[in-house]
Amino acid sequence: MSLEQVKAFYDLLTSEPAIYDQYAKKCCNQGFFGSYHWDKTKIVKFAATHGYSFNENELDQIWFETESSSADNSLNLA
Repeated sequence: MSLEQVKAFYDLLTSEPAIYDQYAKKCCNQGFFGSYHWDKTKIVKFAATHGYSFNENELDQIWFETESSSADNSLNLA
């Protein structure tokens, strides 16, 4: 159920630009050379303020599942 919460939270972010702007300002720090560093603890807390309930491990699962799917898809392009 919590993985569904993570996905629903990211659906909210993609559909509401104003909320995404708040999310980016509160949960991300820009590093050197234009790199971005997302704070998972802040993301979980920010999501909770919008009624979503998940933890950092579940957030990781979604992040890495997405990266894995993208990598798999790019390998199958040939």
